[in-house]
Amino acid sequence: MLKAPQILVRTLVLAASAAALFGCGQRGPLYLPTGPAAGQRATLPETLTPGSSAGSSAGATQAPTPAASAPR
Repeated sequence: MLKAPQILVRTLVLAASAAALFGCGQRGPLYLPTGPAAGQRATLPETLTPGSSAGSSAGATQAPTPAASAPR
């Protein structure tokens, strides 16, 4: 017979597995956008440390670009 801790662990594992399978909700393949709007987006290092981007000048700030629409 199963004891309460075993039932709890199995329930949590089942819930975590269900969340991993159904939690994303994304359809279709992953892609990297290559359009002109994608060229103006920040790279990962610029996102993590916005003040120390190597490619920008010290005092220059840029207005954020509007989000591009998703491909069909």
